[in-house]
Amino acid sequence: MNQHSDAGHTARQFIIADDHPLFRNALRLSIQQNFPNAEIFEACDMQSLQQCVAEHPHCDLLLLDLHMPGAHGFSGLIFLSGQYPQLPVMVVSANEKPEIMCRAIDHGACGFLPKSAPVEQIAQALQGTLRGEIWLPPTVAERYESGGTADDSEVADVIATLTPQQFRVATMLAEGLLNKQIAYEMQVTEATVKAHLTALFRKLDVNSRTQAVLALSRLDVEAPGQFIPPQKPNTETSPLN
Repeated sequence: MNQHSDAGHTARQFIIADDHPLFRNALRLSIQQNFPNAEIFEACDMQSLQQCVAEHPHCDLLLLDLHMPGAHGFSGLIFLSGQYPQLPVMVVSANEKPEIMCRAIDHGACGFLPKSAPVEQIAQALQGTLRGEIWLPPTVAERYESGGTADDSEVADVIATLTPQQFRVATMLAEGLLNKQIAYEMQVTEATVKAHLTALFRKLDVNSRTQAVLALSRLDVEAPGQFIPPQKPNTETSPLN
Protein backbone atom coordinates (compact mmCIF):
# COMPACT_ATOMS: atom_id res chain seq x y z
CA MET A 1 0.00 0.00 0.00
CA ASN A 2 1.20 3.47 -0.84
CA GLN A 3 2.69 5.26 2.18
CA HIS A 4 3.09 8.89 1.03
CA SER A 5 1.93 11.58 3.46
CA ASP A 6 -1.47 13.14 2.84
CA ALA A 7 -2.03 15.81 5.50
CA GLY A 8 -1.37 13.30 8.24
CA HIS A 9 -3.10 10.45 6.44
CA THR A 10 -1.95 7.86 3.96
CA ALA A 11 -2.08 9.25 0.43
CA ARG A 12 -3.92 6.83 -1.82
CA GLN A 13 -3.17 5.61 -5.33
CA PHE A 14 -5.98 4.49 -7.63
CA ILE A 15 -6.21 3.05 -11.13
CA ILE A 16 -9.40 3.71 -13.11
CA ALA A 17 -9.86 1.25 -15.98
CA ASP A 18 -12.77 2.07 -18.27
CA ASP A 19 -13.04 2.69 -22.01
CA HIS A 20 -15.49 5.60 -21.57
CA PRO A 21 -13.64 8.91 -20.92
CA LEU A 22 -16.72 10.55 -19.41
CA PHE A 23 -17.14 7.82 -16.83
CA ARG A 24 -13.43 7.77 -16.03
CA ASN A 25 -13.72 11.49 -15.36
CA ALA A 26 -16.77 10.97 -13.13
CA LEU A 27 -14.90 8.36 -11.07
CA ARG A 28 -11.86 10.62 -10.89
CA LEU A 29 -13.99 13.44 -9.46
CA SER A 30 -15.56 11.09 -6.90
CA ILE A 31 -12.15 9.87 -5.77
CA GLN A 32 -10.77 13.41 -5.53
CA GLN A 33 -13.73 14.47 -3.40
CA ASN A 34 -13.00 11.71 -0.89
CA PHE A 35 -9.19 11.65 -1.19
CA PRO A 36 -8.08 15.15 -2.26
CA ASN A 37 -4.38 14.30 -2.64
CA ALA A 38 -4.81 10.89 -4.24
CA GLU A 39 -2.75 9.86 -7.23
CA ILE A 40 -4.97 8.57 -10.01
CA PHE A 41 -3.88 6.62 -13.08
CA GLU A 42 -6.14 5.70 -15.99
CA ALA A 43 -6.39 2.96 -18.61
CA CYS A 44 -8.80 2.58 -21.51
CA ASP A 45 -8.24 -1.08 -22.50
CA MET A 46 -6.62 -4.25 -21.18
CA GLN A 47 -3.32 -3.62 -22.94
CA SER A 48 -2.86 -0.16 -21.40
CA LEU A 49 -4.18 -1.48 -18.07
CA GLN A 50 -1.56 -4.24 -17.96
CA GLN A 51 1.15 -1.64 -18.53
CA CYS A 52 -0.34 0.65 -15.89
CA VAL A 53 -0.55 -2.11 -13.29
CA ALA A 54 3.00 -3.25 -14.07
CA GLU A 55 4.19 0.32 -13.39
CA HIS A 56 2.05 0.75 -10.25
CA PRO A 57 1.58 -2.74 -8.78
CA HIS A 58 1.09 -1.48 -5.23
CA CYS A 59 -1.84 0.84 -5.82
CA ASP A 60 -4.48 0.88 -3.12
CA LEU A 61 -7.38 0.10 -5.45
CA LEU A 62 -8.10 -0.71 -9.09
CA LEU A 63 -11.57 0.25 -10.35
CA LEU A 64 -12.25 -2.10 -13.26
CA ASP A 65 -15.02 -2.00 -15.84
CA LEU A 66 -16.01 -5.57 -16.78
CA HIS A 67 -16.44 -4.73 -20.46
CA MET A 68 -12.97 -3.36 -21.16
CA PRO A 69 -11.70 -3.80 -24.73
CA GLY A 70 -9.28 -6.72 -24.71
CA ALA A 71 -11.13 -8.65 -21.99
CA HIS A 72 -13.78 -11.33 -22.25
CA GLY A 73 -16.41 -11.49 -19.53
CA PHE A 74 -14.70 -12.07 -16.19
CA SER A 75 -11.38 -12.92 -17.83
CA GLY A 76 -9.78 -9.51 -17.18
CA LEU A 77 -10.65 -9.62 -13.48
CA ILE A 78 -9.45 -13.21 -13.13
CA PHE A 79 -6.21 -12.57 -15.02
CA LEU A 80 -5.35 -9.52 -12.91
CA SER A 81 -6.20 -11.32 -9.67
CA GLY A 82 -3.87 -14.13 -10.67
CA GLN A 83 -1.02 -11.87 -11.80
CA TYR A 84 -1.31 -9.29 -9.00
CA PRO A 85 -2.94 -10.96 -5.98
CA GLN A 86 -1.86 -8.08 -3.74
CA LEU A 87 -3.85 -5.51 -5.77
CA PRO A 88 -7.48 -4.99 -4.63
CA VAL A 89 -9.83 -4.85 -7.62
CA MET A 90 -13.32 -3.38 -7.42
CA VAL A 91 -15.55 -4.05 -10.41
CA VAL A 92 -17.48 -1.03 -11.68
CA SER A 93 -20.19 -1.92 -14.17
CA ALA A 94 -23.54 -0.94 -15.62
CA ASN A 95 -24.50 -4.61 -15.42
CA GLU A 96 -26.32 -4.64 -12.09
CA LYS A 97 -27.69 -8.16 -11.96
CA PRO A 98 -27.12 -9.61 -8.45
CA GLU A 99 -25.75 -12.88 -9.84
CA ILE A 100 -23.11 -10.98 -11.83
CA MET A 101 -22.08 -9.06 -8.72
CA CYS A 102 -21.77 -12.29 -6.72
CA ARG A 103 -19.75 -13.99 -9.45
CA ALA A 104 -17.37 -11.02 -9.50
CA ILE A 105 -16.62 -11.52 -5.81
CA ASP A 106 -16.14 -15.26 -6.36
CA HIS A 107 -13.59 -14.43 -9.04
CA GLY A 108 -11.48 -12.24 -6.78
CA ALA A 109 -13.06 -8.77 -6.75
CA CYS A 110 -13.04 -6.92 -3.44
CA GLY A 111 -16.32 -5.23 -4.34
CA PHE A 112 -18.83 -4.36 -7.04
CA LEU A 113 -19.91 -0.77 -7.59
CA PRO A 114 -22.89 -0.18 -9.92
CA LYS A 115 -22.36 2.68 -12.35
CA SER A 116 -25.73 4.07 -11.28
CA ALA A 117 -24.58 4.39 -7.65
CA PRO A 118 -25.16 7.81 -6.04
CA VAL A 119 -22.22 9.88 -4.82
CA GLU A 120 -22.77 8.87 -1.19
CA GLN A 121 -22.68 5.17 -2.06
CA ILE A 122 -19.51 5.58 -4.11
CA ALA A 123 -17.84 7.13 -1.06
CA GLN A 124 -19.02 4.25 1.14
CA ALA A 125 -17.74 1.70 -1.38
CA LEU A 126 -14.30 3.31 -1.68
CA GLN A 127 -13.86 3.69 2.06
CA GLY A 128 -15.12 0.18 2.76
CA THR A 129 -12.78 -1.54 0.33
CA LEU A 130 -9.81 0.48 1.55
CA ARG A 131 -10.59 -0.84 5.05
CA GLY A 132 -10.30 -4.35 3.65
CA GLU A 133 -14.02 -5.04 3.45
CA ILE A 134 -15.79 -6.80 0.59
CA TRP A 135 -18.29 -4.21 -0.62
CA LEU A 136 -21.57 -4.92 -2.36
CA PRO A 137 -24.85 -2.99 -2.44
CA PRO A 138 -26.64 -3.92 0.81
CA THR A 139 -29.37 -6.08 -0.75
CA VAL A 140 -26.84 -7.99 -2.85
CA ALA A 141 -24.51 -8.44 0.13
CA GLU A 142 -27.28 -10.32 1.94
CA ARG A 143 -27.74 -12.59 -1.08
CA TYR A 144 -24.01 -13.24 -1.42
CA GLU A 145 -23.69 -14.37 2.19
CA SER A 146 -26.06 -17.25 1.45
CA GLY A 147 -24.73 -17.98 -2.07
CA GLY A 148 -22.20 -20.50 -3.38
CA THR A 149 -19.04 -20.49 -5.39
CA ALA A 150 -19.14 -19.76 -9.13
CA ASP A 151 -19.53 -22.93 -11.22
CA ASP A 152 -16.88 -21.73 -13.69
CA SER A 153 -14.03 -21.94 -11.21
CA GLU A 154 -12.04 -24.49 -13.26
CA VAL A 155 -11.82 -22.15 -16.27
CA ALA A 156 -11.06 -19.25 -13.94
CA ASP A 157 -8.14 -21.17 -12.45
CA VAL A 158 -6.71 -21.59 -15.95
CA ILE A 159 -7.10 -17.91 -16.87
CA ALA A 160 -5.27 -16.93 -13.69
CA THR A 161 -2.19 -18.89 -14.84
CA LEU A 162 -1.94 -17.48 -18.38
CA THR A 163 0.92 -15.28 -19.48
CA PRO A 164 -0.01 -11.83 -20.84
CA GLN A 165 0.48 -13.09 -24.42
CA GLN A 166 -1.58 -16.23 -23.84
CA PHE A 167 -4.30 -14.07 -22.30
CA ARG A 168 -4.46 -11.86 -25.41
CA VAL A 169 -4.67 -14.92 -27.64
CA ALA A 170 -7.44 -16.42 -25.48
CA THR A 171 -9.42 -13.18 -25.61
CA MET A 172 -9.17 -12.84 -29.38
CA LEU A 173 -9.96 -16.53 -29.84
CA ALA A 174 -13.15 -16.03 -27.81
CA GLU A 175 -14.01 -13.06 -30.04
CA GLY A 176 -13.82 -15.32 -33.12
CA LEU A 177 -10.59 -14.07 -34.67
CA LEU A 178 -8.63 -16.42 -36.96
CA ASN A 179 -4.97 -17.22 -36.36
CA LYS A 180 -3.80 -14.81 -39.06
CA GLN A 181 -5.96 -12.04 -37.58
CA ILE A 182 -4.58 -12.70 -34.10
CA ALA A 183 -1.05 -12.68 -35.48
CA TYR A 184 -1.69 -9.33 -37.18
CA GLU A 185 -3.15 -7.75 -34.02
CA MET A 186 -0.26 -9.00 -31.87
CA GLN A 187 2.38 -8.36 -34.54
CA VAL A 188 3.74 -11.90 -34.26
CA THR A 189 3.92 -14.87 -36.63
CA GLU A 190 1.12 -17.40 -37.04
CA ALA A 191 3.52 -20.02 -35.68
CA THR A 192 3.75 -18.03 -32.44
CA VAL A 193 -0.04 -17.84 -32.24
CA LYS A 194 -0.30 -21.61 -32.76
CA ALA A 195 2.21 -22.16 -29.95
CA HIS A 196 0.13 -20.00 -27.60
CA LEU A 197 -3.03 -21.86 -28.65
CA THR A 198 -1.38 -25.20 -28.00
CA ALA A 199 -0.47 -24.08 -24.47
CA LEU A 200 -3.99 -22.72 -23.94
CA PHE A 201 -5.63 -25.94 -25.14
CA ARG A 202 -3.41 -27.97 -22.82
CA LYS A 203 -4.29 -25.83 -19.81
CA LEU A 204 -8.01 -25.95 -20.63
CA ASP A 205 -7.76 -29.70 -21.34
CA VAL A 206 -9.43 -29.32 -24.76
CA ASN A 207 -8.49 -30.45 -28.26
CA SER A 208 -9.98 -27.83 -30.58
CA ARG A 209 -10.78 -24.14 -31.03
CA THR A 210 -14.48 -24.88 -30.66
CA GLN A 211 -13.98 -26.62 -27.32
CA ALA A 212 -11.74 -23.79 -26.12
CA VAL A 213 -14.30 -21.14 -27.09
CA LEU A 214 -17.05 -23.10 -25.30
CA ALA A 215 -14.90 -23.32 -22.17
CA LEU A 216 -14.07 -19.60 -22.26
CA SER A 217 -17.75 -18.75 -22.81
CA ARG A 218 -18.41 -19.90 -19.25
CA LEU A 219 -16.87 -16.58 -18.19
CA ASP A 220 -19.27 -14.53 -20.33
CA VAL A 221 -21.00 -11.52 -18.86
CA GLU A 222 -24.05 -10.04 -20.52
CA ALA A 223 -23.17 -6.68 -22.07
CA PRO A 224 -25.01 -3.84 -20.29
CA GLY A 225 -25.30 -1.57 -23.33
CA GLN A 226 -24.88 2.14 -22.57
CA PHE A 227 -24.02 3.90 -19.32
CA ILE A 228 -27.52 3.30 -17.91
CA PRO A 229 -28.30 -0.32 -16.94
CA PRO A 230 -31.26 -2.06 -18.62
CA GLN A 231 -34.62 -1.14 -17.13
CA LYS A 232 -36.23 -4.45 -18.06
CA PRO A 233 -34.79 -7.49 -16.29
CA ASN A 234 -35.46 -9.69 -19.34
CA THR A 235 -33.47 -7.51 -21.77
CA GLU A 236 -31.05 -9.70 -23.71
CA THR A 237 -27.85 -8.62 -25.44
CA SER A 238 -24.90 -10.44 -26.90
CA PRO A 239 -22.48 -11.79 -24.27
CA LEU A 240 -19.58 -10.76 -26.45
CA ASN A 241 -18.47 -7.15 -26.84
